[in-house]
This record gives sequence, C-alpha cells and structure tokens, in this order.
Amino acid sequence: MSFPLTRLTLACLTGLSFLTHASELRLDDSVVTARGYVSDSFATPQAISVIKPQATSQGPAGSLLRGQPAMAVQSDGAWGQNPVLRGLKRESVVVMVDGIRVNSAQPQGALASFLDLGILERVEVVKGPSSVMHGSGAMGGVVNVLTPEPRFTEQSEMGGRFGASASSVDHGYSSALLLQGSNAEQGFVLGLAGRDIGNYKSPNGREKKTGYESDTLLVKYQHKIANDYVLRMNVQRHNDEDVWYPGSARTGGKPGGAGLPPPLGKVTIHSPKQHRELYALGLDAPLLGGTLSTDVYRQEVYREIRAYSEKLQRNYVRNDVSFITHGLRSQWNGALNDGHWLTLGVDGWKMTGDPERYMNNNPPFFNNNMRNDPFKDGELSSVGLFVQDEFSIGSTQLTAGLRYDHTQGDAKVKGVGATAQTSGLSSSDNNLSWSLGAVQPLTDTVNLYANIGQAYRAPDLRERFEDSARGDGYYHVGNPQLDPERSSSAEIGLKSRDGLQAFQLAAFYTRIDDFIAGRDTGRLYVNGLPIKQTENLSKVVIYGVEANLEIPISVFVADAGFTWMRGINKQDNEPLYQMPANELRLGIGQPAERGFTWHTGVRAVAKQDRIAKRFSNDSEDETAGFITADARIGYGFGAMAGLTSSHIDLQLSNLTNKKYHEHLTDGISGQELKAPGRGVTVAFSGAF
Repeated sequence: MSFPLTRLTLACLTGLSFLTHASELRLDDSVVTARGYVSDSFATPQAISVIKPQATSQGPAGSLLRGQPAMAVQSDGAWGQNPVLRGLKRESVVVMVDGIRVNSAQPQGALASFLDLGILERVEVVKGPSSVMHGSGAMGGVVNVLTPEPRFTEQSEMGGRFGASASSVDHGYSSALLLQGSNAEQGFVLGLAGRDIGNYKSPNGREKKTGYESDTLLVKYQHKIANDYVLRMNVQRHNDEDVWYPGSARTGGKPGGAGLPPPLGKVTIHSPKQHRELYALGLDAPLLGGTLSTDVYRQEVYREIRAYSEKLQRNYVRNDVSFITHGLRSQWNGALNDGHWLTLGVDGWKMTGDPERYMNNNPPFFNNNMRNDPFKDGELSSVGLFVQDEFSIGSTQLTAGLRYDHTQGDAKVKGVGATAQTSGLSSSDNNLSWSLGAVQPLTDTVNLYANIGQAYRAPDLRERFEDSARGDGYYHVGNPQLDPERSSSAEIGLKSRDGLQAFQLAAFYTRIDDFIAGRDTGRLYVNGLPIKQTENLSKVVIYGVEANLEIPISVFVADAGFTWMRGINKQDNEPLYQMPANELRLGIGQPAERGFTWHTGVRAVAKQDRIAKRFSNDSEDETAGFITADARIGYGFGAMAGLTSSHIDLQLSNLTNKKYHEHLTDGISGQELKAPGRGVTVAFSGAF
C-alpha cells in the first residue's frame, strides 16, 4: 500500500493525551459539555466520561466509545461508528464537534466519524437527558468531540505535537501534526491529520470493502481585541474517500433483499466522496459582572451515496446530498449576589437538505437513470431559550434548568410521481424541557448525586419526508405530522476521587412517550414490500446500572467498567429493538510519563438473547457472548533530538483472534461483518 504524504504528514497530540493510556474515567477533569462552560465533573449531578485517544488508537472518533460503561457503537462498516448511550441510538444522542451539533438525517454512515482521531483532544460524554442545554435529541445524552483550544501567554511561545502509527490488521497508516502559537494578544492552533486504511483481516480472512482514506484540517485562532473581549475563529474540513458500508449489503430475491430485483445480485451502499465543513466565529465579552459568549456558524455535511450492484459492476442508485446548518448560540454566565450562578441563553439553528437521487429501475437493462428524489427542499429549524441556576442549600449543591423550544419542519415535495405530496408537509411544535439535580458530599472524596428531568426529540428529515425501502424488509413511508418524542428520566449515583483512585456508579431509568418508529400497515407497496408507516407508538422503557473504577495497587493501576441494561417496547410487549448487550471490562497497568509503561485488559460481553421479534419482522437475531483481550506496552523518552518529549507504543489487539461481532453491527441476520482479528499497531509520538 502506498504512503500518501498528502494524507499522512499530520497530527494532533495535546498535553499527555497521546503519551499515556486512554482515559475512560477522569473525575478530576473539568468539562464544558454538561453546563455550557468549564465546570468540575465531580460536582455535576450526571454520569460523565472523559475519553482521550491513545497514540495507537485506530479508526474514526466514534470508535472510542466502544466498551465504555453504558456506551456502545452501532456500526455498518469500518468507517461508520454511531454512538449509542444507555441504549438510545444516534437519533436520540446529540453529537457535537467543539460544541456545535453535527446531527443530520443520513441513512448510512456515522456522524461521529467526520473527525480524525489525530486532531482530537478528548471526547466528553454526558449521559442522560440534556435537552435543557442542548435541545432536541439529547435524550440519551451528548457526545462532544473536542479539538485543542488556542491560548494566550505572557511571552510569545511556539510548539507542537506529532504522531504517526502503522497497523497490521488493516495495513493502515495514520499520522498527524499540531502546531500551536501564542502571545499576550493572539493564539492559534493548526492541525492536520490523515489515514490510509486497507481492508482489515478478521478470523474469517480479509474483509472486503472495509478500507478508506481520510484527511482533516483544523484552523483555530483567537484575538484579544480589548480587555476581556476575545474574538474566536474555528475552521474545520474533513474528507473521506472510498467509504463502503458492508452492513448495508442486500441480495435481490434472498432474505433481507426483498424489493431488490434479483438480476442486481448483491447491492451495497458506498460513498466515493464525502466531507464535513465548519466555519464558526465567536465573541466573548464581559457583561453585567459575567461573560457573554456568542457563536455563529455554518456547517455542511456532503455525501455521495451510491448503491453498487455486484452483478452489474456499476451503481444502481446515485444520490448526492448536502445537509447545511446555519446556527447561533449566545450564552451568559454570571454570579448573583445571593450565591446563585446563573446561565441564560438562546440557541437557534436551521438545517436544509435537498437530495438529488437517480435510479436505474428498468429491468433487465437498468440504465434509464430516472430522477427519483425522496423529497425536495427539506428544512428543519429550532429556536430555544434556556435558563439554569446553580445554588446551595447547606452542603447540598442544586442545579435547576428550564428550556423552551419551537421546532418546525417543512418540504416542498415529498415523494415522486403519482404519489408525490405537496401539501400538509409543514408542522411545528413547542417543547418544554426541565431538569433538577442535587449533589450531596458524603466525605471529602465521595459525592452522592441524583437528578430527574424531561427531554425531547423532534423527528428528523428522514422520518418526516423520506419514502424508501430499508434493510428490515419493509417499505417505510415518512410522516410529516409526527409528534416529538418525550423522555422522563431519573438517575442516582456516587462519584469518588482521591488521587489516582476514582469510581463512578449510577442507576438510571428512562421512559420515552410517543416513540417514533414504523408501524406495519398490512398493505403492500408496488414492489411487493410490506409498508411501514412512520408513527408515534406507545412508550418504551430503558433502565440499568453502570459503573467505572480506577484504583492504585502498589505501583500499578487497576481499572474496571460494568454495564447492565434492559429495554422494553410497551407497544409490542417485547424487548426493545437493538439493545446493547451487558458487559464487563477489567484491566491493569503501570502508567508513566517517562520510562516503561504498560496496560492489559479483557472485555467480556454477554449473550444478547433479548431481541425484538414483532417489531423487527424477525430481522434481529441473537448474538453470542465473547471475551477479547488486548495489551499495550510503551516507553517514554525525555528530551532528545530537539524534542521536549517523545513516546513509542505497541498495541496488541484481540490477542486470541476471537471471531465475533457486536450486537449492534448492521447486516443480514447471521451474515454480519465480523470484527477485526489479531493485530499489532506501532506508534511514535512527540512534542517540541
């Protein structure tokens, strides 16, 4: 495989994040996602995880969530990695990059994958209802992918980080470069990252269509235009090429391929090119004894979506689509005289999409190239006002929040031909979200916390306007008049930190009313597929327990993570569709900034036999349990060859070459893509 310098000169190592092992639990970290400003996660009444990449981390940013407590990944290939929080999938999880939401209505591919690990500083995950701060979709929680921030320094400074790695299982190469400069009035961050990933090898052999190429550019700048007035700029561009989604593969005339003409053979979705672009401007200004932060942005997620016929050796469907979002967020934080800390804000965005789809639907030639747009000029907008108050009663710290949102969806045309709809497409909703949390110190190092709240999710463009066949064997019909989903949640937990020792334990319960899903109508579409109408169903319930632990044992540090969850579909009185399996993680290692470092661990995932039958039309199958083992060794050098520090790491993955797939791997029942087998990754990183 070639080593293209345009993609592999690159990246981003910040602080010690690439010089130590990944951090799943860091209760002493300050986080920005939970409250919209820098705050202490230890004093926040929600379960929070801060995850930092390793030098040997491979794959898209979303892959970091796999194996973490109450987190999972729904995947349709090596690139597509969708976050799942407490059993709720991407529709019910807000995915952000640097605090700006990325969510858009896309059938294949993961939104958390539109950023390379090379320029990533950390991922903050806030679990549980978060609509007060983040609006629609934050029922399962929020995943905020953060890149390094510029800073000011009294003296002029210049430095940076770099990293490069190679992996055997996919013949992959990645590299990254980060440059940082600062003085008393200006600061900048420039990041470049790239990957060239080949088809990976599983215990079944080399898995086709699992490779891809990507590159990322990051430019951040801040300027102090006056005392306490700071102007900020953030520009990002991420490109992917030759991305395939093996989980989408269906064969005409065979199980799972209903509706596909048999002469097409196996049909697989892929994206020859796709990109995400972000342009954001911000201003921080003093106001009324506090700080007013305002950001405006434009973000575009563009994808070329193709349905490739293996028999025809060409594309059967071509679809080019851009989802463009314009947004504004303005938030004031300040202390009041009576000990209250107040947050007031307004948050508004508008997303538009206009898919351009062509289909070859004239058997046996399949060459008529007919225009067949699922909808035209679709748009979804939201405007919200929110307030959050933090105060104390005795030793108990309380956080109370309230938010009002107005959401609206519309399209010019839904469907094509005689069934096209041009009226009744507009709808709007008013939504109220609230939360109440309490933190009670039990000792200097242990906090008890609890929270209750309500969140909501407005239906996306696909659920409102798209009519199409899907992999569950149904033809789905969108519904422009859907009501928002509403969740009611409760959580109670413990957090502790004492030097290197830390733990987090939480029990949670979530009920979702007006759950959006497809209902079998008993009718058939013209291609013979049964029709599901997207509707609001009755409630679903999810409850569970999660735990995380790090504890020093002599010169070593042991870590553990645990997840147990149950999901119930009350409409069909059966287990909830696509619930992650329960799992346990155990590890031990010896971290060090300099000298020898190592870590080894096992991940045990239980059999998932609680599956949906009626809801899924028997398309969900049981998955066997599995145990995988990994190990990592490294050595940290001091200053050498002009570097202030450097590190070499060796990662050994899936040591037993276990044959398995995650329960949330897309694909025809029994034919899901197997996970990568035994592999070795070597990485070198440094700072200057």
